[in-house]
Amino acid sequence: MRKALRWLLALTVLIGTLSTAGAATAATPEATNGTASGGGTDIKDRLLAIDGMSLIEEKPYPGYRFFVLNYTQPVDHRHPSKGTFQQRITVLHKGTDRPTVFYTGGYNVSTTPSRREPTQIVDGNQVSMEYRFFTPSRPAPADWSKLDIWQAAGDQHRIFTALKAVYGKKWLATGGSKGGMTATYYERFYPRDMDGVVAYVAPNDVVNSEDSAYDRFFATVGTKECRDRLNAVQREALVRRGPLEAKYARYAADNGYTFTTIGGLDRAYEAVVLDYVWGFWQYSLLADCETIPADAGKATDQEIWDSVDSISGFSAYTDQGLETYTPYYYQAGTQLGAPTIRFPHIEKGLIRYGYQPPRNFVPRSIPMRFQPAVMRDVDSWVRHNAHHMLFVYGQNDPWGSERFRLGHGARDAYVFTAPGMNHGANVAGLVPQEKALATARILDWAGVAPAAVQADPSAARPLARHDAKLDVRDVEREPALRP
Repeated sequence: MRKALRWLLALTVLIGTLSTAGAATAATPEATNGTASGGGTDIKDRLLAIDGMSLIEEKPYPGYRFFVLNYTQPVDHRHPSKGTFQQRITVLHKGTDRPTVFYTGGYNVSTTPSRREPTQIVDGNQVSMEYRFFTPSRPAPADWSKLDIWQAAGDQHRIFTALKAVYGKKWLATGGSKGGMTATYYERFYPRDMDGVVAYVAPNDVVNSEDSAYDRFFATVGTKECRDRLNAVQREALVRRGPLEAKYARYAADNGYTFTTIGGLDRAYEAVVLDYVWGFWQYSLLADCETIPADAGKATDQEIWDSVDSISGFSAYTDQGLETYTPYYYQAGTQLGAPTIRFPHIEKGLIRYGYQPPRNFVPRSIPMRFQPAVMRDVDSWVRHNAHHMLFVYGQNDPWGSERFRLGHGARDAYVFTAPGMNHGANVAGLVPQEKALATARILDWAGVAPAAVQADPSAARPLARHDAKLDVRDVEREPALRP
């Protein structure tokens, strides 16, 4: 997967939920602010009693305890004696009598209290993990061969094992986009750890060299009018390559940006422009087409620049823009795969590089070799072994073109699509029948389904009331095409 894009918009992705209308239908237990439910020891003391756990800080939040922690992990789970590193995690503590949701976005972890959709649905605790090799959770020196999906699943397994003694009720894994992939891979390697998995907008690039599903998506998504507007701006940005690259050079100089990793400003410029249409559909809605210049040919250079910059982000493929995401691009180029699409609306002479491979976004000092069997293994396992798993996709999200699917071996598992939604698709955005079923299954897997829901899934509602600060659904929209 390649780009995820620039600001933070509707990747409501790892979450989302509903309106206040879905307020609790059952009494919500009070948060344990002092001692852990079921014991007389303060929850902070219990967490810090875990071998390898240390406190970075505690932040107050009404009704919860929120801890930012470090946990000592082996660099290599196959050879634990060969070095360790500190992995950052957070704990949003509600009470040890509540279920726990294990969340990862697949990138850095936020140190601001927040609650993901399954956490709100079950009114539980939330443990969030920073993915290995995203700073500061990176071994020093960094042996990049130890960055793979099995090692990351090992990180989650050790965290779960350590915390299960404190949070003894049921656990669910969740995440959106790369986090949804991460939750799925964790389930593949440790299927007995979690009681359920809720994976949002998780791409599944089984055959890296076959990407026709994306081409079919872009040929039909939205309306013809919207597609034509976007295609015209993208083409026009390449037609005006000369003056706009001159503007790009001034922009880079003013901001201290360099282009060593990708190999030059020209390559970076084309990468940003070719991300434009993908980026729009990943983060925007059909109604946002009104913000796209209606007649690209008559638009000024500044209007073309502004439209591309607002969606793709001209800082994306600078050395400074790529550096934070080196671990992602490394994984895309070694295991996860990355999409390549065609541009039938653009003359071949205008495109010099096409969608560039992840290798171009990782410093050459880091060796990379693609492993084609890894995603095939996960895909096969999900088809034949998925149990208590829910996959949610957005109808207008490009990443859903290659998705997880269920086979005859799946049990109590579901794949739902939220109509009209993008990379921020969530349970709350599903059609009413599927929304109720998904909510009911999540409550049941967590062991907190009220009797009324057990008798009638259509009665399912999140157990926790919506909190405007805790349940923020905007997602980081960043420069570059990443899930």
